[in-house]
Amino acid sequence: MSKEQPLEKDWWKKSVVYQIYPQSFKDTTGSGKGDLNGIIEKLPYLADLGIDVIWLNPIYQSPLVDNGYDIADYYQINPDYGTMDDFKRLLEEAHRLGIKIIMDLVVNHTSDQHEWFKQSCQSRDNEYADFYIWKDPKEDGSAPTNWGSTFGGPAWEYVESRGQYYLHLFAKEQPDLNWENPNVRQAIYEMMKFWFELGIDGFRMDVISLISKRQDWPDAPEDAVYTKSYYVGASNGPRVHEFLHEMNREVLSKYNIMTVGETANTNSDQAILYTDPAREELNMVFHFDHMHLDYGPFGKFSDIRFKMSDLRDVLTEWQNKLENRGWNSLYWSNHDQPRAVTRFGNDTKYRVESAKMLGTLLHMMKGTPYVYQGEELGMRNVRFTSFDQYRDIETLGVKKEFEEKGLPESYIKESIFLKSRDNARTPMPWNGDEQSGFGFTTGTPWIDFSPDHAEINVESCLADQNSVFYHYKELIRLRKMFPVVVDGKYELINPTDSDVYGYTRTLGKQKLVVICSFAEYKVNYKLPAPLKNQSGKLLLSNYQDTKKELGDLELRPYEAVIYLIDES
Repeated sequence: MSKEQPLEKDWWKKSVVYQIYPQSFKDTTGSGKGDLNGIIEKLPYLADLGIDVIWLNPIYQSPLVDNGYDIADYYQINPDYGTMDDFKRLLEEAHRLGIKIIMDLVVNHTSDQHEWFKQSCQSRDNEYADFYIWKDPKEDGSAPTNWGSTFGGPAWEYVESRGQYYLHLFAKEQPDLNWENPNVRQAIYEMMKFWFELGIDGFRMDVISLISKRQDWPDAPEDAVYTKSYYVGASNGPRVHEFLHEMNREVLSKYNIMTVGETANTNSDQAILYTDPAREELNMVFHFDHMHLDYGPFGKFSDIRFKMSDLRDVLTEWQNKLENRGWNSLYWSNHDQPRAVTRFGNDTKYRVESAKMLGTLLHMMKGTPYVYQGEELGMRNVRFTSFDQYRDIETLGVKKEFEEKGLPESYIKESIFLKSRDNARTPMPWNGDEQSGFGFTTGTPWIDFSPDHAEINVESCLADQNSVFYHYKELIRLRKMFPVVVDGKYELINPTDSDVYGYTRTLGKQKLVVICSFAEYKVNYKLPAPLKNQSGKLLLSNYQDTKKELGDLELRPYEAVIYLIDES
């Protein structure tokens, strides 16, 4: 979408993004995998929800070792999902409904089946020899550094034909590109232009904070978490901002599009470097500070529960730090994270209430909200009965690692149930009929259905006016109706409350008061003194009989309320 089109410059600030994991969204062929035509079929559902942008996980040609994040050809659509004509039709139909499409840009690494890598393996002096990161062995023949990879095992793989190791921060089938080589960067920029000229509206940039590596190749400290030990030399590297500014100059600035970078191991100060408009890099980033609140000794795979006070501190820090200096992305879950209602809410007795509360808390903040498919239904983690049901490369690697460490089977099962990426990847349930494949497929699904689908599905949510779906729809409507939701300044109003997270958003003479209980019991909430004398009207609650006037409240389990004070 070129900048000449009559489209507001910062349109993404007012947008709500819906993330689609294509493999699990809707299958129209009976293959058991979702496809592009399935997404086209369900566009009216998304339009009804009110979203503005679809983010598609990778749909490029891939051997699917890491479900598409191992790209073999950036210019081809994976036949599992359809054809280029199908994709063009998806663009056309989405745009007709006022929905934009952003794609996943995976340029830290490629598949080992990519032609560039095949050529690079053959010799040290051909055109593609330096497209990847190759290093000689140490004198004893061992790897150049002690780094581990995200999916387990060392981050270096030896190739006999070159007598060298190549770097892979993820699976060994995902060799890292050498961004120090200007020819690599230009090849990437040309590919990006191809998709923009086709009509896409932006990119989500996979692990973009890892593209620049320290050229002194330091070893990681002995106490580093092995699967993230490469951070010492690959996270927020010395040239990452130079590379992104160059990308902006060469490509991004020429189109009126949105960009969001996935930036693991990036704090709020570093985020400003990526997102300050004056620096001309990215529009926003995905940070992970709130995702790390329940980490344990082995990192992500733990059985620890987050503390609400920690969550409040993290979200408030990011709201305050980026005020007028950057832009926040707002998310609870995605294809790499477990389901939000299990992680941050109550997925049993108060599943619906807590799902609505979490949506309220996030969508009223300053930033661009992201809804992961099924989140608007209140989908929860799936408790598979057998390890054989898991498909995720990370989960299978962790299971093996934990077994080798001799950890109790009960801990392995529970930590995988709580944190496996497969929790987010079970098929989207369009109805509650198992005989019809829950409306997802007429074939055998690539990953097992969640046993919850009979209860939690689109059809039942659409039939229930009090469902999570309609609450999300109303949150999105409020964002479009009130400029204070987009532009209002955030202020925390109860920094020491042990159960309740409250904040205001202020723009001119309008103020939103957002109060969310994380308690599974009733609590008294006293309105802060400065707000007591102001007249506020209820905009939205996740209970049917919340009092209409702003004041002290007796909050029920996971109750969430939004009041509007309007002095204009």
